[in-house]
Amino acid sequence: MPRRRVVLGGAFSELPGLGELMHMPAPRALALRTTGATYPGRPEQVRAVRADLRGLLDGCPMADDMILCASELAANAALHSDSARPSGEFTVRVKVSPGDYAWIEVEDNGGPWITTVADSDRGSGRGLDIIRALAADWGIDGDHHSRTVWVRLDWPAT
Repeated sequence: MPRRRVVLGGAFSELPGLGELMHMPAPRALALRTTGATYPGRPEQVRAVRADLRGLLDGCPMADDMILCASELAANAALHSDSARPSGEFTVRVKVSPGDYAWIEVEDNGGPWITTVADSDRGSGRGLDIIRALAADWGIDGDHHSRTVWVRLDWPAT
């Protein structure tokens, strides 16, 4: 059985470009949470991503949307990047800042990101449409050697 490396973070994110945290009022039961995990670059690992996030996001009002976004990004990394090659891997990082936003990013091993005709025939290829519909903002950074797709979801108004 493949092993996953999991790193739990503290009050400051290891995610690039996020800087200092803003203090926002939020329910006391849900504190700042950051995590990152690296998975073997195979499609069946998307199930492990969902399971790992479910525990981290317990009590988060955006948990379902976050898990859906992370699943889509992880599937894209495992299917359409060099992460799918033997010994390839992808890393999922999540940051939840209660009352403010949630951040999800998936870093893959780069390479050409090609959707095949077979993908279209199977009805796949809609993942980034889901991301666009749910995200307050999203983007793709990197190059042929390493690519990071990120999503920011704004905290729902109460």
